Amino acid sequence: MDDERTYDASAFPRFAVTVDLAVFTVRDDALQVLLVRRGQWPYEGMWALPGGFVRADRDANLDRAAQRELWEETRLGMHALASADDKTIHLEQLRAYWRQGRDPRPGQEVATVAFLAIGPDLPEPTAGGDAAEAAWRPAVDVLTERVALAFDHRQIVRDAVEEVRRRLEDSPLATQFVPREFTLAELLHVYEVIWGETLDKRNFYRKIKELGGLITPAGRQTSGRSGRPAKYYVRSGVDVLRRPIHRPESSAKQAGLWDER
Repeated sequence: MDDERTYDASAFPRFAVTVDLAVFTVRDDALQVLLVRRGQWPYEGMWALPGGFVRADRDANLDRAAQRELWEETRLGMHALASADDKTIHLEQLRAYWRQGRDPRPGQEVATVAFLAIGPDLPEPTAGGDAAEAAWRPAVDVLTERVALAFDHRQIVRDAVEEVRRRLEDSPLATQFVPREFTLAELLHVYEVIWGETLDKRNFYRKIKELGGLITPAGRQTSGRSGRPAKYYVRSGVDVLRRPIHRPESSAKQAGLWDER
């Protein structure tokens, strides 16, 4: 059995790890994804997801690497936003991606760990690091290839969007797209934008209220200047809904359409 006296690192191929972030928010009545324009080879000038190499000398773990890259390339930070208008970013690992040659840089293979990040009406990004530009773009533009992405980042976006759409059915993920205090109308808007469907308002409100533990009254309401006052709610601590909120069948089939275009 090998130990440090017999282990020879040169006997194994060079392998590097990157992190890439699929960051989503709802802006302008659309699901938007955060993109950066690459400022250097490879794929210089092309849009891509924010991300970069994991640095053993700077990153304690993969989450820290993802947070660092998000800040360096877009100036959106987990801690910087935590006290600004409740615009906190939810971050979780999505999945890992690797196939031979997915990264054209010679001399090593590169695997990436993709992260899913979500926040409510996140601000405009500012390009930094090796990113020449940073911007929000409608996710549908990526899915339908109106916007081409470097590497295999379109696949990552496609997987991330489908994960979000699926998780809206059986988890409280939708509450990550709204501020800390929100109305039922704001929550309904998230479902309609992400699923691309108009839902029956009364039926939706009834289902949400029947799912005890999903939301809790915040104890205040809107001013009612533009209509009847609406109650504010806050997200509760449940991780799984007692009963799913099924998305319309037409919405569930859209994932197949993305592959055909």
